[in-house]
Amino acid sequence: MNPLGMGRIVFIVAWALVLLFPGQAVGQDGHETDPAASLVAALSAACRADEAHFENYLTADNTAAFRALPADQRASVLKRLSFADEAAKPLLSSDDHNRTVLRCEAVEGTAELRFGDVRMHENLAFIPVSVVNGENTEFGLVRENGGWRLLSLGLVLLDVSQLSKQWAEADLQAREDAAVSNLRGLDDAIQRYRRAFGKLPDSLAQLGPAPKNEVSPDQADLVSNNLAAGSSGGYRFRYRVVNGVREDEPSFELIAQPEQYGKTGRRSFFVDAAGNVYGADKHGDQATAADPVLR
Repeated sequence: MNPLGMGRIVFIVAWALVLLFPGQAVGQDGHETDPAASLVAALSAACRADEAHFENYLTADNTAAFRALPADQRASVLKRLSFADEAAKPLLSSDDHNRTVLRCEAVEGTAELRFGDVRMHENLAFIPVSVVNGENTEFGLVRENGGWRLLSLGLVLLDVSQLSKQWAEADLQAREDAAVSNLRGLDDAIQRYRRAFGKLPDSLAQLGPAPKNEVSPDQADLVSNNLAAGSSGGYRFRYRVVNGVREDEPSFELIAQPEQYGKTGRRSFFVDAAGNVYGADKHGDQATAADPVLR
């Protein structure tokens, strides 16, 4: 299971334990005697983006590694573990066999979890979780310095420094993939605009949302507000009309560049008049048809 998916599980398990153990106090000093309470406190701190309290639930090595991260990477670790930029909404229920079921509703989506028993073995604790229509995993904790500390996500040890690097790379790749998907969506929207109105749009803004039953050449309702404004997912998008094969039939090109090179993406992308997508690390500059074509 990849770290991204594990992060989703960790966040939801925490909210589940809040509901499953309502009578247990959730402290913030890292000395809870119950592993479930420690997990709740750690991930609640992550959800609040509270670095100081989150550190209380890391092992000594991970605490040092976490403090050494740049501010943006520390924030990214907390967001990844909570898998949301804002609080989620937990809904507790039971199935036909009276087993606990939790639906965790967040902006990113909803997950349904079914819980097993917490397993204890000397100084280790494991909390199994079954995700409906997903995978099974468990969250591990270790007793250290008088409290329970985060140890593992599934079968992967919680190495803050290494996971932060992996997650940062995964974020960059996901943003680049989304940029390519958005470019192809824009290309399709522009083609649909031409078929509908017999001409190319003057700008991306004309592709944006329209009031109900008021689609027009100025508001074609073909892309989101963000794409119509030329910015989405950490990338800037530009559109330009160019000469086509025939003088009476102009064509167009599309460009996508990271808004913050190295943070929101590395590769820049270019779509030519034939719809081919090219991409390369241009250090923030524009991509061209001379760059490698994406298959």
